Amino acid sequence: MYAWEQIQNTIDYIEDHLNQEISIADLAEKAGLSQFYYQRLFHRLVKKPVAEYIRLRRMAKAVDILLDEKQRILDIAQEFGFETHEHFSRTFKNTYGMTPTEYRKKPQILNHMTKPELLLNYILIDEGVPLITNGIVIEINRKHMELDVIYVGFTKKLPLEYGAGLGVDPGVDVLGILWEEIHTYKNQVRSMVTGSEEVGVMLPCSENGFYNYFAGIHANVNKCEMESKIDQWVQPQGEYIVCSFEAENFDFLVTDALYKAQQYLFSTWLPNHKLQTEAFCLEHYETHTPETTKMEIWMKLMEV
Repeated sequence: MYAWEQIQNTIDYIEDHLNQEISIADLAEKAGLSQFYYQRLFHRLVKKPVAEYIRLRRMAKAVDILLDEKQRILDIAQEFGFETHEHFSRTFKNTYGMTPTEYRKKPQILNHMTKPELLLNYILIDEGVPLITNGIVIEINRKHMELDVIYVGFTKKLPLEYGAGLGVDPGVDVLGILWEEIHTYKNQVRSMVTGSEEVGVMLPCSENGFYNYFAGIHANVNKCEMESKIDQWVQPQGEYIVCSFEAENFDFLVTDALYKAQQYLFSTWLPNHKLQTEAFCLEHYETHTPETTKMEIWMKLMEV
C-alpha cells in the first residue's frame, strides 16, 4: 500500500465518524504509522493539521444541518462533539465569521473544507478515458474552436488561494455572490441572451497575490447598451484541453467536484503530459443553476 493510500483510509474513516470522538492515536494505528509520522504525512498531503481538518469537516457538515430549523442548535453542537452551545457558536464564528444563529437567520453561500481524494495526485488517465472517484466522473479531451466567442459579465479581484485548485479557507463564498449578480443581470437582458451557457474565467491580475475572476454570459449586447460596470471577455479560437466532470448535485459540483477536477488537471494531468497552457482558465457551465450537474474546465494550449 502506498503512503497516500494509508492517509486516504484515515480520511475516509474520519468522514464516517465525524459525530464521534476521533483520536489521532487511533488514526495513526489505522495508518500503521507512529503518531509523529502520521501527523507529519497527513499535513504534507492534506495541507492541514489533523485536528484542524477534523474541525473544519465538522463545521462543513454543520452548515448543511443548520438550515433545518426543526433541529436545535444545541443538538447539532452535541452531535459533533461540542458540549455547549457557546463552544459550538465560538468555533463556528471563528470558522465562518458569523454565529450559527446569524447564519440560520440569514443563510449565505459558504466555502468549506473539502474532503480530499488523494488518488487524484497519483493516477494518470489517457485522453478520452473517464476516471470515477467518490461520486465524480472526470474525463479529459481536446477541442478546437474555430472562432472567438464574446461574453459579457462582471469581474472581481480575488486572492490566489481561491483559484488553481488550491482550495479556500472557510468563509462567505464571494463567488456565489458574484454569480447571483450575473443571474440578476441576465434576467434584465433576457431578450439579448444567446443560449444558456455561462462561464467563469480566472485571469491574470497586475497586483501580486491576486487574480481576476470574470463571470459572464453569451449575449448580443453592444457596448453602447451596456452599463459602465459590465465587462467583456473574448474566448480566443484555438486548441483547448477540456476537463469534463459530473457530480450528483449542483452544490457538490461547484465545490468539492470543481476543486478536485482543478487539482487533478493542474497538479497531475497537465504537468505529466508536459503541456503548456495560456494564463487563463475557463469554467464552462451549461448554466450556473441548481439543476446543473456537469461542467467543463477549458485550458488553451500555447501555440508552438
